[in-house]
Amino acid sequence: MYVSPLLLRERTRIVGFANRHRLPSSFGIRDFVEVGGLFSYAPDAPATIAQSMVYIDKILRGSRPADLPVEQPTKFELVINLKTAKTLGLTIPQTLLQRADQVIQ
Repeated sequence: MYVSPLLLRERTRIVGFANRHRLPSSFGIRDFVEVGGLFSYAPDAPATIAQSMVYIDKILRGSRPADLPVEQPTKFELVINLKTAKTLGLTIPQTLLQRADQVIQ
């Protein structure tokens, strides 16, 4: 997922604002959760890059880009910040925690 450099640079301020105002927040990349956002659910970056490399290989071997099918990401990553959930007074269901790829304490 593309995130503008401005938003990425200001992620700490954005997350801080949401937390100060007790707003549960979800994001499209894990960087926001690592600085205190509640959770992110997004295509797994390494898997997406690997999928892109297959396309690049096909093009370099002579395939026409217009002939290649459009593919959606197949692997997604769920990251939950439990510390933020507790600060906001939220209880994350155990079933959701078990599905998470990463839980930040």
